[in-house]
Amino acid sequence: MQKYDSDLITNDDIINGKMLLVDKPLSWTSFDVVKYIRKSLVSKFKIKRIKVGHAGTLDPLASGLLIICIGKQTKKISEYQNQSKTYTGKFKLGETTPSYDGETEVNEVFNYDHIKEIDLKSISQKFIGKIMQKPPIFSAIKKDGKRMYEYARENKKIEIQEREIEIHEFNIINFSTPYVEFEIKCSKGTYIRSIANDFGKALNSGSYLFELRRINIGDFSVLNALKIE
Repeated sequence: MQKYDSDLITNDDIINGKMLLVDKPLSWTSFDVVKYIRKSLVSKFKIKRIKVGHAGTLDPLASGLLIICIGKQTKKISEYQNQSKTYTGKFKLGETTPSYDGETEVNEVFNYDHIKEIDLKSISQKFIGKIMQKPPIFSAIKKDGKRMYEYARENKKIEIQEREIEIHEFNIINFSTPYVEFEIKCSKGTYIRSIANDFGKALNSGSYLFELRRINIGDFSVLNALKIE
């Protein structure tokens, strides 16, 4: 995997625009990647302002494919955002967290001895198609002009509206108690954290998102992405 370097960007790219595939590292926010690339270009080309944006947020605890748009390519951000996404990762059975992932501490513990691999595969297929999903309260969605995670951190209860998403594929790759390895292909706006939480409930247990990596956006693959250190 090639490393990102500002030398990959030319003067023509600054004038005409450029799209980059980047493999976002763990612990970085998507905006950290944007800032890093923008700073490198400002330094190289000695310009004060340049548009740099990303097409689809990845949480800090997730790694993988991020589409970065530079200059005139930022006009295509919504086009890239609307494409399907493919993720791999792990759910951890028997526990839940308020954020539905490892950002917050475990708040409930459940029995999962009754769960067999055949149950995982059977339940996963019930998620296929268009379904209604409730986003996590620990999300960047705005409600009344405020990010929902801000309400969550203030311990304020708010009503979260369900919205329609579509799961194209949901495959169980491996089951090594209590971890479930999966691959999910889904529409824009899908929260894999919410799938983790709902999946645990469907199994009469609990579950949270333990690990996540985005490997595809439409036909774009993380295998062709630039590495950032």
